[in-house]
Amino acid sequence: MTDAASDVVPEREVVQRGLWFEEFETGVRYLHRPGRTVTEADNVLFTTLTMNPQPLHLDAAFAATQPFGRILVNSLFTLSTLVGQSVGQLTLGTLVANLGFGEVAFPHPVFVGDTLYGESVVESKRLSSSRPGEGVVVLAHTARNQHGVVVATASRTMLVHTREAGERGAGQHGAPDAAGAPSDEGASG
Repeated sequence: MTDAASDVVPEREVVQRGLWFEEFETGVRYLHRPGRTVTEADNVLFTTLTMNPQPLHLDAAFAATQPFGRILVNSLFTLSTLVGQSVGQLTLGTLVANLGFGEVAFPHPVFVGDTLYGESVVESKRLSSSRPGEGVVVLAHTARNQHGVVVATASRTMLVHTREAGERGAGQHGAPDAAGAPSDEGASG
């Protein structure tokens, strides 16, 4: 007896990737799912890994005496999670470099047990004048908690491969090779 499923030869393969420069549309809102529930371990690990001794993030007795009455999640963990949530949908394998962040704000605190939901809107895009095959995209990122309250916002400028350049330099996993990435710009996410 043969297994019919093992006899099937796929006609094509689809590799998860971010968007090529041409695929970003100004004004489109991308909702990043699933959400991410923040644990105490997340907060303690991130805070200690980044050498941040702020007792608001680590000392429950101290935090209880402060205005919010409990431990606050490190705001840079919130920002990192927000950007990380966008990677699979927008920049996985298509990003050349993060060029900068602007207008970062944390209008409402995040507490252990909150769930973060990210979204991104394409604010603008233009072809790079100095780097053929690449374009500059500006995103407005927003994180909301499980109640829909905005807990973080950030503007992010990034350099992204065009489709032609990216497909020409694609590695075995469908992502552009590192050879095209500038060595002086430490890109992530």
